[in-house]
Amino acid sequence: MLHIVNKSSLERNTLDSCLRVAQGGAILLIEDAVYAATRGNEAEGKLRDALSRFKIYALAPDLDARGMGDRVMEGVATVDYGGFVDLVAEHKNCQSWL
Repeated sequence: MLHIVNKSSLERNTLDSCLRVAQGGAILLIEDAVYAATRGNEAEGKLRDALSRFKIYALAPDLDARGMGDRVMEGVATVDYGGFVDLVAEHKNCQSWL
């Protein structure tokens, strides 16, 4: 399953809920959720722990739009819009965490 998170972990508990409930698969961080994929962010430790259970991706255009494109933590892959489409096509199910 592809889990899509779009809210900042500093504003909402959406990422925490996803990490607690999801049973594996991949997580794609988009919009303000991409902040969680950056070095030095409050959520960095949570994502490091989650890398053993999930493949984690961040949408590169959203990172770039927030000036964070060069701060992505190790282990998180970046994808462009085409990669976003590929991830959706690769996974049988998608869950958007709102």
